[in-house]
Amino acid sequence: MKHLRVSSLFVVLAVALTLTCGEDAKVVERNGKKVKLVRRKQVLDSSKQPLLHPSRKIYLKKQHVKLNPTEQEEKATSERESRFLSLFTLVEFRNQGCAASSGDNGTCLTSAECNERGGVASGPCAKGFGVCCVFLATCGQSTHENCTYFVNTNYPQPFDGTDSCQLTIHKSSPGICQFRLEFDQFNIAGPEPINNICNTDQFIVSGGNPIPGICGYNNGNHMYIDAGNGITSPVTLTFVTSGPSFPRTWKVKVCQIPCDSPNKAEEGCLQYFTGVSGQIRSYNYDTTGGLQLSNQDYSICIRSERNFCGIQYSPCVDTVNNQSRAFSLSGNTLGQNQVAAIVGTAGPQSCNSDWLIIPCASNVDRIKEIPYTCVDRICGGTFNSEVSLNPSTVYSTVKPFRLIYHTNGVEYPTDVANRGFCLNYVQQPCTNVLNRSR
Repeated sequence: MKHLRVSSLFVVLAVALTLTCGEDAKVVERNGKKVKLVRRKQVLDSSKQPLLHPSRKIYLKKQHVKLNPTEQEEKATSERESRFLSLFTLVEFRNQGCAASSGDNGTCLTSAECNERGGVASGPCAKGFGVCCVFLATCGQSTHENCTYFVNTNYPQPFDGTDSCQLTIHKSSPGICQFRLEFDQFNIAGPEPINNICNTDQFIVSGGNPIPGICGYNNGNHMYIDAGNGITSPVTLTFVTSGPSFPRTWKVKVCQIPCDSPNKAEEGCLQYFTGVSGQIRSYNYDTTGGLQLSNQDYSICIRSERNFCGIQYSPCVDTVNNQSRAFSLSGNTLGQNQVAAIVGTAGPQSCNSDWLIIPCASNVDRIKEIPYTCVDRICGGTFNSEVSLNPSTVYSTVKPFRLIYHTNGVEYPTDVANRGFCLNYVQQPCTNVLNRSR
């Protein structure tokens, strides 16, 4: 269309020149009257183009008519515009989680924002436009960051002293409903060996749902804290240390979970696991010398994955003690000798002090049609839904998949070094569950 407009312009110029250009004047007679006709000479400018009038030029404004620019001119114009726009280019990126060069998890921020918020830059993010900002907090501090590491004084050096070390956690927004505590490092003094009570060191959570105090060795374990909806009071984490010398170390990762997050745990679950398989350990379970903790009462939940209708539990392999001692809860009433004390028992009559509840548990490989025998409470020295010296795989098809762990405040003389439990779980496809019921 641009070339058509330019061509039309030259047609108009040609017509005008035809009417105005010619030779000298002459007189002619028309309708009985004499008329003088003047023919102007054609005048050319320096570009050899005819002018409409020798004393006036027509200038075509560039913004109205563009006369076939060359490819070189177009390229030069494009390069000038590109250089001009690059001065005003804005780089935007979300403040998402990132993997820091230190191995920790951080938040992707600008370098200035990370410094302003008290974080530590640990590697690049957002293709080099941001830094992975890691937030560390210690005794007497508070945080509202999405991801914060609560560490002991002088971390990574161990702390050996008497103290009450607190971290106050505020929601980063009213849309936060839970806090997840991941115990990257958690090694404080364990319970006393008589009644397994944490009376030397203790980790306490206050401000959320009721959570029992814990102590001892808990590396790799976790907790969920219900923080409520909307604007609520902050949650306080406290490490209380006292008593004899002990090389205490803790590094607790605090994550904030939005109310609409798929990672949000079911309400009332102190521990929450996802995936088809995994491992569950009671607090202070240790293969070398851990003891079950007294005064525990909490729920352990496992998200039911799609197309899975059942779940099976089996004791972890215990290579240190050369026997399957991955499950030992007090509460057995079978006698004073060691052999009887490690017998697995089940049912409310036998497990009336400490127990692990697995709804309608059965160690029958091929679940029979109703009626079939199942129990809820399991305790003793071997993991089995029946009275036995041999551990067994235990099945359950009750949803939601949830276990309840309970211990009282007393250890009886008949108990033999109760250690708590370590169980591996594997969810069962719906086809497998149907086959067992046939």
